[in-house]
Amino acid sequence: MKELARPRRLTPGARVVVVAPSGPVPEERLQSGLDILRGWDLEPVVAPHVLDRHGTFAYLAGTDADRAADLQSAWCDPTVDAVLCARGGYGVQRMVELLDWDALRAAGPKVLLGFSDITALHEAFATRLGLVTLHGPMAAGIDFIKNARAQEHLRATLFEPESVRTLTSAGRALVPGRARGVLLGGCLSLLAADLGTPHARPSARGGLLCLEDVGEETYRLDRYLTQLLRAGWLDGVTGVLLGSWERCDPYDRIRALVLDRLGGLGVPIAEEFGFGHCEGALTLPFGVPGELDAGAGTLTLDVPALV
Repeated sequence: MKELARPRRLTPGARVVVVAPSGPVPEERLQSGLDILRGWDLEPVVAPHVLDRHGTFAYLAGTDADRAADLQSAWCDPTVDAVLCARGGYGVQRMVELLDWDALRAAGPKVLLGFSDITALHEAFATRLGLVTLHGPMAAGIDFIKNARAQEHLRATLFEPESVRTLTSAGRALVPGRARGVLLGGCLSLLAADLGTPHARPSARGGLLCLEDVGEETYRLDRYLTQLLRAGWLDGVTGVLLGSWERCDPYDRIRALVLDRLGGLGVPIAEEFGFGHCEGALTLPFGVPGELDAGAGTLTLDVPALV
């Protein structure tokens, strides 16, 4: 798996646009997030349809066409340095094929930030644009608004990425060992849902796979992992990093499932790396090469997330 192109880091005064490609955005949380971004000396701009609500499906922030148009317009605006997703939920898969990928590619690299349902965008930007993207807290997310650790790690990644090249696990090695590869992954259910779609990544070969999810029963997680295994998508993965499993079954059960389904890959597996739907979530740069030392509980990036 090849290393992807890294966008430029942000500097004071950078213009960033907040978009809502998935679920509806609570206005109070959005305003709180904008205040934090302004406190970082950024110039946040809210895309036109961020606070929209779909007329029929309350789980969507506006129509598919409007959500796609906001993302497209922000990305193709040469005065914009970063596109920050407001929240996850559901909806990216409905709008991703409405984007003009040739126009996005011509616009050149910039920062894309989000997680959860945004996993589908991380995958699309990797395969269609060849770009590093940031899996991290979103502008209207509760964790971003209220947690200093999440804020600081994201701020450092955006402005001083060389200062956060090592991430440390709070857990243990489920399978010990060292592995090198390019970071990829995100929300497990979204990775499984992406299989067979246009331009989907054919496999995670050569990758350090980062997995997390939220609100899923164990049998559903089993289904997603088994689907990825059956499809051959996990063939050639070099290592696995586990993030959070908030509102899932007791973690001992999740750990047993991961070992049952992924232990046969014969690669290092390390848990509790602090990314995903958890308090104080860390920011990961997908598309950057690094080394996992499962025994030591460390992930060391070869290069900073951004140039």
